[in-house]
Amino acid sequence: MSFDKVINRVGTHTAKWDTMESNFGVSPSEGISMWIADMDFAPPLSVTKSIENMLKNQVLGYYGDDKSYKSAIIGWMKHRHNWTVDPNWIFTVHGLVNGVALCIQTYTEENDGIIIFTPVYHQFAKTILANNRKIVESNLVNNDGRFEMDLNALETSLTGDETMMVFCSPHNPCGRVWTKDELQQVLEFCKKHDLILVSDEIHHDLVFGDNKHTIMSLISPLDTDLIIILSAATKSFNIAGCLTGNVIIQDENLRKQFANTLAANAIGGHAFGHNMCEAAYKDGEEWLNTCVDYIAENCRVFDEIVNQIPGVTSIKLESTYLAWVDFSKTGMSRSEIVKRVGKTAKIAASPGSQFGKVGELFMRFNLACSRSVVIEAANRLKTAFSDLQ
Repeated sequence: MSFDKVINRVGTHTAKWDTMESNFGVSPSEGISMWIADMDFAPPLSVTKSIENMLKNQVLGYYGDDKSYKSAIIGWMKHRHNWTVDPNWIFTVHGLVNGVALCIQTYTEENDGIIIFTPVYHQFAKTILANNRKIVESNLVNNDGRFEMDLNALETSLTGDETMMVFCSPHNPCGRVWTKDELQQVLEFCKKHDLILVSDEIHHDLVFGDNKHTIMSLISPLDTDLIIILSAATKSFNIAGCLTGNVIIQDENLRKQFANTLAANAIGGHAFGHNMCEAAYKDGEEWLNTCVDYIAENCRVFDEIVNQIPGVTSIKLESTYLAWVDFSKTGMSRSEIVKRVGKTAKIAASPGSQFGKVGELFMRFNLACSRSVVIEAANRLKTAFSDLQ
């Protein structure tokens, strides 16, 4: 397929385009939607064919017999990430936000503290609060455009009420691919403080250049009694609408607890989701490799233009397709930055404040769209801040 093709998604009940005006005051007729993290690309042909085959059967009933679905996950994890997964470890949930919520409900109690490294995917905080738990916010440190954890500062802030860490790997929105040493430090921290470690690895296939993502369970195979891995095909292959994700748990005791929560919430299979994910894992790798290369070039082009604006820095991404742009040196307030991006450039982008206090003077832009749109958006930003030049 051609990733250069612009697909008009307006009027298709897509949140990214059909709610941008109500959320940002930016009309889809003249604006560019760069907020919600899904791509404006058609998925692999194998995914489309899997839906067509379901429709040919005419009857759209309940899904059953997930052996081939789990086999596809196992094959992908072994081939792509060198991780051997047992089918009994795999639980399927309705997306990874749902997975995070179910983990919170399974392994923590009301008023427990749950650690997150901010700025981070905003649904973590929302889900923690919705479950009547407390957010323990550890600010990432921006070291000349590279965000890093400060575990010493986190340790001094602990109260003893913390029971879980929800970790984003690779990190959204900072685009970091954590090194093995960093992952080891996180694991040791969780062991020391008796924390369940929920590692959300939904962006694990979207990694650029020489960066290498490591599944958290591979850091220390003997410490899987505290590790839960969240994975999905949805970000990799742009099939988020199928609401299907995996919670992968090696430890038998943790699995029993999680199985009870699934049963209590009557979580079952999703026929479209299972078929789409299986098809993507079995026959979508060539599409994915081409997509990652295309997005990497989008990032390069976007950064080249945006970094010409005085006081503005687009953080170099190691992973994801979500540009994290620092406006702090412009001297502008958060409201002025948001106004210029939305009202002047007419771009619907995510305000950095959604991701935590550290993101106050940042904004996040989705670059998983045709290159012509990326270039147009970058030039609009350059024009909107032209008085700085």
